This record gives sequence, structure tokens and C-alpha cells, in this order.
Amino acid sequence: MHANSRPISSAQTRVNDRLASLVAKHVRMEFRKPIAGYNVLAFDESMKRWQAAGAAPLILDAGCGVGVSTLHLATQFPEHFVIGVDQSADRLARNIAWHGAVPANCIRIRADLVDYWRLLRDAGVRPARHYLLYPNPWPKIGHLARRWHGHPVFPAVVALGGTLECRSNWRLYVDECAAALSQLTGLVVHTENYVAQLPMTPFEQKYCASGHALWRCRVDLAASLDVDRIPVSAFTSR
Repeated sequence: MHANSRPISSAQTRVNDRLASLVAKHVRMEFRKPIAGYNVLAFDESMKRWQAAGAAPLILDAGCGVGVSTLHLATQFPEHFVIGVDQSADRLARNIAWHGAVPANCIRIRADLVDYWRLLRDAGVRPARHYLLYPNPWPKIGHLARRWHGHPVFPAVVALGGTLECRSNWRLYVDECAAALSQLTGLVVHTENYVAQLPMTPFEQKYCASGHALWRCRVDLAASLDVDRIPVSAFTSR
């Protein structure tokens, strides 16, 4: 595959100076956004299907897009159940190229992650693994609050526990994610260069074909003593 995807361009050259104060604010202040009814229905349906499949250890593919990564994860972890979540009905409805049988241990659902993450947290569901694969980088300096680690929901994401992995072709995004994770958990989280032997998403495949460097951070949130100490107000959804 040949591609000519452009590297991310941004005037930002280091971790945003506002990140630490923004993360602290989101821990301190109550998140009041109401949860939409359609997200509750999607969450309930996904939990029923997970339970019907035997409630195997759960993997969350957050922002799964067309769902190729969901299938890869289900194949890689056959003893787990994978839920791919994306807000775009169009992306989820697209036909995707997949060689071989479609794994049965996964589903894809349409939901807003901001609500879905909080519903998981409120229900006490803790994924064994949790992936943020190539989220929208929002590269302008003023876009910090639109990146997941700068969003008010991020403390709830961390509180889900499990092994959390974030990947991007923009190192600064991963550097900021690692910094926010370190701040929330007290763990030392590093950014590392990543070589994808088998690209899991169309973006990852395109970036590899374009010669981009790929970056990731990974953290075992179960190793943190601070996750359960994040104030309950950080998870309030209604």
C-alpha cells in the first residue's frame, strides 16, 4: 500500500502549559453534562450482549471508527469480549475488508464516548484493556480541551482501570496523554516509539505506508493507588 498522508502540523511544540491545571480542574469540578437517552439504550444493549456471551474479560475499543481494530483485538484476544464504540453511524455501517471468519467475541455500537465512559464507570464495569487508537489530534494550541486527556471526562476514563493504551502519529498528543495519566494516577507513564507489525486501524495502516513515526503510551491502571481516590464529583453524570 502506498500513501501520502501528511504529518500533523501544529504551532505547538511541547506539552501544553495549561494541561496540568486543566486536569486538576476536571478532577475538582463536577461534570454536569446530562447523559443522552440513546446512549443509555446503547449501553444497556451492549451490556446485555456482553453478558449473553459469558461476561468474558472486557476490552473497550474507544472510537473504533469502521471497526477494523475491534476485529483485530477480538482475534488477538480470543478469551476476551471486545466492544467497539463510535459515535458515527456512517462509519459503523461501512463494509470493511476482512480476511477469514469474523470473530464472534465482539460487537460494535453507536454511542457518544463521553456518555458511554461515564455509564461504564457508574455501573462499576472495569475493562481489562482499553484502547484509544489514533483519536482526533485537534492540533491547534487552543484545542487542548478537545483532546481526550484535556476533556472533563478523562478522570472517568482513568477510573475504569485496566491496561490503557493510546496511540497516535503525533508525539505531542501521546506526551500529553502520558502526562495527564501520570498526574491522575501517580504512576510514571512514558511515551514510546511504536512499530506496527500488523496495523490495527485504517489510519495506522495509512500512517505506516506514509512513513510516519508512531507513538504510544501504555499504563496498567490497576497498579495505581490513586485511581479510586479521584473525587466522586469527577464522575457525576446526572
